[in-house]
Amino acid sequence: MTSKPAEELAETLVELTDTLSPGFDLDDFLRLLANHCVRLLDVDAAGVFLIDHGVVATNERVALLEISAQREAEGPWQDCTRSGEQITVPHLTEELERWPRYVAEARKAGFAAVHTLPLRRRAALIGSLTLLRNEPGELEKSDLRLAQAMADVATIGILGARALRREKALSEQLQHALDTRVIVEQAKGVLAERYGLNTTAAFATLRSYARSHNTKVIELASSIVDGEFNTDVLREPAP
Repeated sequence: MTSKPAEELAETLVELTDTLSPGFDLDDFLRLLANHCVRLLDVDAAGVFLIDHGVVATNERVALLEISAQREAEGPWQDCTRSGEQITVPHLTEELERWPRYVAEARKAGFAAVHTLPLRRRAALIGSLTLLRNEPGELEKSDLRLAQAMADVATIGILGARALRREKALSEQLQHALDTRVIVEQAKGVLAERYGLNTTAAFATLRSYARSHNTKVIELASSIVDGEFNTDVLREPAP
């Protein structure tokens, strides 16, 4: 590996952890990871595959190759995402029997060697990082260690971003449920006060009317609280 300034490596790792900003875009982040690999390592191209997202690559050659591998269900990143282990192929032609279609497509695209690393954090295996070279040969161990370090940092970032999104979605659901409950309670209070009902009877009246008129209880309750609904009709027998 060509010697890189410590500052550049540190900046790269920091950049790969910046996944919690409001403007985080997964495709841009994966492309950033792939581009950093090409810039810092002795490789000519790189691609990232996420199990639940798909392929993002540094160039069209890699994208077409990885999409083809996904369609044919064979290739090093397929094996990597199944096993969670690194797949090192310094001479693609030697793996023709193992991955006949993948090797043929890779050679057609101009690649002679491939190294695939898992995107994994403990038991969570979310995808793989594929490094491709135009010339055959193994990557230096220092390059592989750095590549795996970047893959690990990126995985932590992606999992963190997903956890944040889940937490935000849950918070929004809980807030919506709370807001709904408050509006329904207010509507029950309106009916209880106007018609001398207890809260159980008031809610039963709301629910009965909503069901018989094919509307939602929360929509009916909102219109009552806003004063847009004539509550006198609730005293009439349901059709």
